Amino acid sequence: MELNLKKPIVFFDLETTGINIATDRIVEISILKIFPNGTQESKTWLVNPEIEIPQQAIDVHGITNEKVVTEPTFKELASKINEMIFDSDLAGFNSNRFDIPLLAEELLRAGIDFDMEERKAIDVQVIFHKKEQRTLSAGYKFYCGKDLEDAHSAEADTLATYEILKAQLDKYEDIENSVEALSEFSSHTKRADFAGFILFDEDEDEIFAFGKYKGRKVEDVLKENPGYNSWIQQADFPLYTKKVLRQIKERMSSPETPEMTDEEKLKALQQKFNLR
Repeated sequence: MELNLKKPIVFFDLETTGINIATDRIVEISILKIFPNGTQESKTWLVNPEIEIPQQAIDVHGITNEKVVTEPTFKELASKINEMIFDSDLAGFNSNRFDIPLLAEELLRAGIDFDMEERKAIDVQVIFHKKEQRTLSAGYKFYCGKDLEDAHSAEADTLATYEILKAQLDKYEDIENSVEALSEFSSHTKRADFAGFILFDEDEDEIFAFGKYKGRKVEDVLKENPGYNSWIQQADFPLYTKKVLRQIKERMSSPETPEMTDEEKLKALQQKFNLR
């Protein structure tokens, strides 16, 4: 089953120096862009992370320091990557918890703003785990009947993830074929930031998910302890988490425009008509 798309969607996978979103770097990125008319565009880059790749990471993906030393840095590739994804929803395998947060950090570090305001995210791993509880290689075998060659190669993992999602749509009739429904189904707790330090409560208000203010509304904490935001901005938190906090603080300092009553709306429309 092909995806029912209203806008392009980008499947992507990262190979990295490690699993710390705030401090680790990308060493390979593969992007597969699917357009609503079914056409595809793909690109894979090796990336010089500008830090040493630990041996434990090399043991996983096989990308050595010598292999990437002459490759472009992420900052040099950032504009090309952003050009491919800026108009697209995003999808990947464990992407909500790792790939999207780390990509956001790299883009922000390169001076390119990034947020999920106008896009959806589909995490194929979440759908898989909710339905079958397996790994990517097992999922590829289970859904597609194929062995995953070159596992932990970003390009192979990206293509496999795309094929698995299409096979999932064929297998599970209760999953709606739309980016909105897939995004909702493949999400866990609703997060305000990628790393999960700030969540949304049942009233859609941001709350802290860590530390001494865990469970408290962010706005209440910032009013009570303004220095808490300053501490987070200076500490080793992901750049996107810091950005979300700055946006909340800016929103708090902006005067609210009172909502117009129906009578006021009608009067405004009448005045607009009379001015024509």
